[in-house]
Amino acid sequence: MKAIIPVAGAGAKLRPHTYTQPKALIPIAGKTILSFIVDQLNEAGIQEFIFIVGYLGEKIQEYVKQTYPHLTCHFVYQNERQGTGHAIELTKSLVGNDEVFVVLGDTICEYDVKEVINSPFSMLGVKKVDDPRIFGVAEISDEGFIEHVVEKPAIPKSNMALVGLYKIRETHFLFECLHHLFAQNIKSYGEYNLTDALDCMIKRGASFKAFKVKNWFDCGKKETLLESNATLLKKFGGHIHESLESENSILIPPVSIGPGCVLKNAILGPHVSVGANTTIQYSIVRDSIIGSYTNLYEVVIDNSLIGSDASVKGLSRSLNIGDNTEIDFG
Repeated sequence: MKAIIPVAGAGAKLRPHTYTQPKALIPIAGKTILSFIVDQLNEAGIQEFIFIVGYLGEKIQEYVKQTYPHLTCHFVYQNERQGTGHAIELTKSLVGNDEVFVVLGDTICEYDVKEVINSPFSMLGVKKVDDPRIFGVAEISDEGFIEHVVEKPAIPKSNMALVGLYKIRETHFLFECLHHLFAQNIKSYGEYNLTDALDCMIKRGASFKAFKVKNWFDCGKKETLLESNATLLKKFGGHIHESLESENSILIPPVSIGPGCVLKNAILGPHVSVGANTTIQYSIVRDSIIGSYTNLYEVVIDNSLIGSDASVKGLSRSLNIGDNTEIDFG
């Protein structure tokens, strides 16, 4: 089985951070979003990965090659963003007749990966949501088989949302249906959508079973990313790198601190993730994500997302600051 991870999106809802860094590489609870996905699949036995890259794709490639040299990794460029269906179609020659596990690049979920991989059926991950109109939606029979999927329905007939996990056995069938979308110019919201291809497969006789995920961590925008960071830190605990230099500082767990960091007269936590080589002095930080190579001095911040190579001095605010930024409120 091969894993396909589409990470070509521009991450517009996480601006300004995604101007200089792919959304999949934003740190959360001591790891990147992408590493949560790859580690989960690799631990379940998947060794071959296809990454669909585009915007800032060279950073994805560099990160994957440095972090996962033991895995077989392919990179496919989606130069024109025409939807998830178009992205998956680009992998046809690499997939061949193998089964695939497609995981969208901002999807962190808790579920039994091995059970899904070993199922004799194609499987789609679902979770009950309050407002299914903003998701792909699955209509499920009493036996657990999926009868219909539709992207962002105006009048949903189900509150079971597709979470971005797709195990597909009949890949020849998948690519036939993708070709059908292109030939007939079938689009949803202006894009060729994977959901439409899956529905085509179901109509032509393919069997999909639904599996419910225990938790679905939304990493699509600042507010939900910070909530997910806090939840994951509570669940797995923080990790403080042994190289931390700390002077007259207090840590309120759970926190995660990368290598090469310096704390001086600072209070961190709870629910704080700090990237590598960051210095925090005379500051109080809680419920926040701080990037790498960043300097904070005389600040009091909470509920904030601060990028890498940033410098912030003298303020008390809620912030959303991108990479390579310098702010002085002194």
